[in-house]
Amino acid sequence: MNPNETKRGAGGLSISVLVPVYNEQYLVEAALERLLVLCGSDVISRLEVIVVDDGSTDHTPDAIAKFRDGLQAQAAAGAITWSFIRHSRNQGKGAALRTALERATGDVAVFYDADLEYRAEDLERLGRVFLRERADAVFGSRFAGSEVRRVLMFRHELANRFLTFVCNLLSNLNLTDVWTCYKMVRTPLLKSIPLQSNDFRIEPELTIKLAKRGARVFEVPISYSGRTYAEGKKIGLKDAFLALWAVVMCAFSDDVCVEDQYGSRILTRMSRAGRYNRWIADAIRPYCGDDVLEIGSGVGNVMRELTPRWHYMASDINHLYLASLEGLCADRPYLSVQYCDVSRGDTFPADGRKFDTVICLNVVEHVADDRRALLNIKSVLRPDGRAVVLVPQGPGMFGTLDEVLGHCRRYTEDGLRRLADECGFQVRDLLRFNRTGSAAWYLNGRILRRRDFGLAQIWMLNLLTPLIRYLDPILPLQPLSLIAVLEPRIEAPPAFSYTPHYPPRTQAQPAVACS
Repeated sequence: MNPNETKRGAGGLSISVLVPVYNEQYLVEAALERLLVLCGSDVISRLEVIVVDDGSTDHTPDAIAKFRDGLQAQAAAGAITWSFIRHSRNQGKGAALRTALERATGDVAVFYDADLEYRAEDLERLGRVFLRERADAVFGSRFAGSEVRRVLMFRHELANRFLTFVCNLLSNLNLTDVWTCYKMVRTPLLKSIPLQSNDFRIEPELTIKLAKRGARVFEVPISYSGRTYAEGKKIGLKDAFLALWAVVMCAFSDDVCVEDQYGSRILTRMSRAGRYNRWIADAIRPYCGDDVLEIGSGVGNVMRELTPRWHYMASDINHLYLASLEGLCADRPYLSVQYCDVSRGDTFPADGRKFDTVICLNVVEHVADDRRALLNIKSVLRPDGRAVVLVPQGPGMFGTLDEVLGHCRRYTEDGLRRLADECGFQVRDLLRFNRTGSAAWYLNGRILRRRDFGLAQIWMLNLLTPLIRYLDPILPLQPLSLIAVLEPRIEAPPAFSYTPHYPPRTQAQPAVACS
C-alpha cells in the first residue's frame, strides 16, 4: 500500500463522525451524548466527532457550548476527539458536511444527524462490514429489517421508497434506503468525489457518484425512531421534488472525480468505455501467462477482463486505486494487490518472486527514466517470461491531453525498439493499436487544445468500438498506441574452441612410423 495512506488501527477502524446541526437546541446535547456509547468499542480504534453548527438561529450554539464545557467532567469523553465549527449563516446540510469532511482524518467518515432518530451503536454494525468485506461504502437501511423501528408517516415512507426506486433505476444499484442518514464511506474516496449539493440533495448525489466510481457499496439494517413534523422534522414535499430533480441531473453528470496529479478524472471517464477496455485486453491476451504482475492497474478495467488466472498481482501508485483493487480481492482469491512504482525497484515484490508475464499499459511514458523502468520490469521476469508494454505513439501528437495525463513523451517504433534493446530485451511482436483514436487525439489535444474528454465522446467510443476494431487494421493512419511484446534477451555463450597442444619433438624423441 501507499505509505501515505491512513492505516487502520490495531483494534479496528478510525472513524470520523460528521455532524451537521441546524436549530436543534433541544436535541443536540442528547444526540452528541449518545456517541459516548462507542467508547471502548472493539470495532473502533479511534473516534473523532466534527460538529458543524450551520448558522442556527435559535439557542443551538448555547447548547453546543454547554455540551463542550461538560466534556471535561466526563472521563469517557477523553477517548473521543471533538471539533466544533460554526457557519456564520445557514448554508444547508450538504455545505455543513463538506466543511466537516475537510477536517476528517479517520479511515472512514459517516454522516450523523443531531435529531435522535438514529442509534449511535449502529455505527459499530456499519464499521464491521468495512473490516469483514473490504467495503468502499456502507449504508444503514431503515427498511431492510431492524431490531426496532418506530411506526409512523406511511405516506412519507412511500415517497422515500419511490425516490429510492428512481435512484436505483438510474444508478443500477439495488439499495432499499437512499435517503438514510447513515452513509459510511472510506474517507479518501469521499474526499475524491466532488460534492456540490448544499442541502438534502447531497444524499442522492453521493449515492449516484459512488455508483459511477464503481464503489463496493453494502447495506445493513439499522434501528430508526423517526419524528413527526410537530417534533421538529425538517424535510418536506419541496425537498422530495428537489431530490427527484437531483437524481436525474446526477444520472447524466460525469463530474465524479476531483482532478489530481494522476489524471484521475480522465482515467475514471475512460473506465466507462467497457468495450474499448475489452479490446485492449483481447489484444494482449494471447501473450499473457498464468502468473501475472500488472503495473499501473488503475481501478482494474483490464484486470477484470484478463482474470481469472492462477495468480494476478495488481499494482498502482494511487492509494485510491489500491483501495478499490483491495476491495476486489474479497471474492477473487487469485488476486493480490501491492503498491508498485515502476521507476523504483525497491517497491517491486520483495520476496524475490518472478512472473511469467508483466503487463504495463500507459505507464512508462509517465516516468522520467523509462530505461530504468524497463530494467525494473526485466528484474521480475522469468528468463522465459514476457513483458507487454503499451505506450502512446507519435511525438508529433503530443498535446494538452498528454500534459494533463502527465506524459513525458510519445514514442516511435524505432525509438521503442532501441529502448528495448538497451535494456536487454528482444522485441517478439510490435502491435499498432487504435488508428482511429489517433485522429481524435490530435483533434482534441493539438487543435482544440482540450484538457479533458467529453462524456459524449466516451459514449461514442464505447458504441463504435466493434466497428473501429474491424476497420483498424486497414485504415491508412498512424496508430494511437504501440504494444511491444518483449522477451529477455538470452546472451549466447562464447563459442568453445580447442587447439591441441603437442610438445616439441627433440632428437631423443624420433618420430614413430606407422605400419
